[in-house]
Amino acid sequence: MKQGLMVVISGPAGSGKGTVNAHLLATGEYVYSVSATTRAPRKDEVDGINYHYITREEFEERIAADGMLEYTEYCGYYYGTPRKEAEEVLASGKNLILEIEVDGAMQIKKKFPNAVLIMLLPPSYAAQENRLRGRATETEEKILARLAKAKIELEYLPRYDYVVYNENGGAEACAEQIRAILYAEQFATSRHPDAVRAFFDDAEA
Repeated sequence: MKQGLMVVISGPAGSGKGTVNAHLLATGEYVYSVSATTRAPRKDEVDGINYHYITREEFEERIAADGMLEYTEYCGYYYGTPRKEAEEVLASGKNLILEIEVDGAMQIKKKFPNAVLIMLLPPSYAAQENRLRGRATETEEKILARLAKAKIELEYLPRYDYVVYNENGGAEACAEQIRAILYAEQFATSRHPDAVRAFFDDAEA
């Protein structure tokens, strides 16, 4: 059974990550990485579905034992990607999708150089602003903060492997582009380090 791909999908607010990932997950070829957190479950949240809810002590034990692929602390709580669960998915041959921010993506790339990092973007900065304002769910202060954050996130773009633009109304097409990227990645020479040896095995026998 082939090893699955570790796929990191990042993008600024308004890039449509959730919608695009839903299209990818619908095929059954991908598994969504469930993060761990030390905060308590909110109403209607389910352990193992929304997050793996663990104690702060357990989280820090996992950090010390290199049991987290990436993590961050936000508002007094830890959030991160458990190593064990991720490696089990990859060993099963399925591709694992991590929807994480740029700092976590850099942590992943350091531990897993073969991870595929994809930056998902709206077609333009103006389109991002229109999407955020069109939601009509956030204050002006929050919108401006998200727009400012996008400028910081885009500084990491050269360190990603691919950039995919999510055009307005084009989430399904965007997911298809990501599938094409991941299909091609299966044939990257870096993923077949024993190809030459295997090619000549019969001749040597």
